[in-house]
Amino acid sequence: MMLNVIFVSCLIVANVVGGKVVDLFGFVVPAAVVAYGLTFLCTDVIGEIWGKETAKKTVKLGLVSQLLFLGLLILAMKLPPAVFAVEYSESFSAVLGQSARMVLASLSAYFVAQFNDVFIFHKLKDKTKGSKKWLRNNISTMMSQMLDTAIFITIAFYGVVPNLGWMIISQYVVKLIIAGLDTPFFYWLTKERG
Repeated sequence: MMLNVIFVSCLIVANVVGGKVVDLFGFVVPAAVVAYGLTFLCTDVIGEIWGKETAKKTVKLGLVSQLLFLGLLILAMKLPPAVFAVEYSESFSAVLGQSARMVLASLSAYFVAQFNDVFIFHKLKDKTKGSKKWLRNNISTMMSQMLDTAIFITIAFYGVVPNLGWMIISQYVVKLIIAGLDTPFFYWLTKERG
């Protein structure tokens, strides 16, 4: 349950902060890169311990949570502001209004990448007969995040950032680093409990 809570929380945070573009050591990426990267660790751990079908249920739960978030966000923006808060309403819509575009981009990328991650993870688990945990954790995440990055950046930032190609490459490099860094956590979270 806790991994599902972390998974959904990271999705929602990624959707809210995804519109902020940051410079990490020369790499131009959405601020959501860390939060969203953790979702792949969650599904890999869930898949490793509870199996492919449970990991797929987590991905479906994430899809429902994002749709609910989008619906509630749109509702909040449509509600009339209080008389004394009209001046803040524009700021609210400016900041969170871009979240709607982020959620749409995220949903598109999410659907392809997360199901791809679960599929590749379990194909590699079957091929290696359950050994080489590092291989399935890293390869499934790295391949899926390439799909995710290309789809998300294109939808979210087309016409907004000057160099879309560099942003895709930048985000993917940062995601590769995060994927590599999560390997010890994957081992720790999936070790045999005696």
